[in-house]
Amino acid sequence: MTMEAFVYADGSVGFPGHHLGLDGEEPVDTIDLSEYTATVVTWTTSTATPPGVRQPNHLAIVEFDLEDHEVDTPVRALGQLTTGDVESGDTVRPVYVDELRDPTVGIKAGSEQEWDGYRFEPISE
Repeated sequence: MTMEAFVYADGSVGFPGHHLGLDGEEPVDTIDLSEYTATVVTWTTSTATPPGVRQPNHLAIVEFDLEDHEVDTPVRALGQLTTGDVESGDTVRPVYVDELRDPTVGIKAGSEQEWDGYRFEPISE
């Protein structure tokens, strides 16, 4: 599974990708963000989580620097962390997990939606 961001002709990058960019044009390329590291911009821990979501749930906004992919702007993503032992400015990498939440709990039946995706894991330096 990829963590696919869309690149648009105006140099912007969108994650998650949308079929049209801010300029109304379709994407011209994609970038698999799972191949990059990111920097924690900010983070929080939620202790009152929805049914089926782990407790506590550590979340972060991270920023991917994609200069080597010849895009003008970094792209940010919101996601779960693998641990609460993180600080703003830390470097993280995306790691794939089969279940971000319990698929048997929630409004929709488990078979109606996929719950796999990526969490961000701190990289020891």
